[in-house]
Amino acid sequence: MPQAHAASDEELMERYRDGDAGAFDVLYGRHKGGLFRYVLRQCGSRGVAEELFQEVWMNLIRARAAYTVQAKFTTYLYRLAHNRLIDHYRAQAGGVPMSFDDVDGPALDGIAGGRNDDPAITADARQQAQRLLQLIDALPQAQREAFLLQQESDMSIEEIAEATGVSRETAKSRLRYAIARLRQGMRE
Repeated sequence: MPQAHAASDEELMERYRDGDAGAFDVLYGRHKGGLFRYVLRQCGSRGVAEELFQEVWMNLIRARAAYTVQAKFTTYLYRLAHNRLIDHYRAQAGGVPMSFDDVDGPALDGIAGGRNDDPAITADARQQAQRLLQLIDALPQAQREAFLLQQESDMSIEEIAEATGVSRETAKSRLRYAIARLRQGMRE
């Protein structure tokens, strides 16, 4: 199925909607890693993430007959994931996390990167990566979601806004605050 691999996500979803099961396989292969990482980092539990991940794909399968291209497929897929996560949070005792702190930090330089065979540099890079993951986990829910949508699926601010059901300015603020917190945390 060489043509399926060259097709856009939207074309593949339309083909799947019209009965081409192979198109689903290609879509799943393209997006399973990023979607799983997004769900895992949002809920923090591998077992829960695996369950929610499967439910997102099941929701996509159930909704395929009504699919029409109105946005990028990734926006559609991550909107399904966002909605499933919201349902999951509502079922929990604490409800939907609603922390949208407006604490802004100064712009900071990013983490220096690059490969090196020096064990000390490799160990330092590993520590920085671990610290970054901890900082991501500690972000307020809405900021973490915006950051992960941008990083895991390369979504624009407009696509993040659409996927999460907020205004463009809200999505932009959440992303900006998330990055500022991460930079501040990495500086410390």
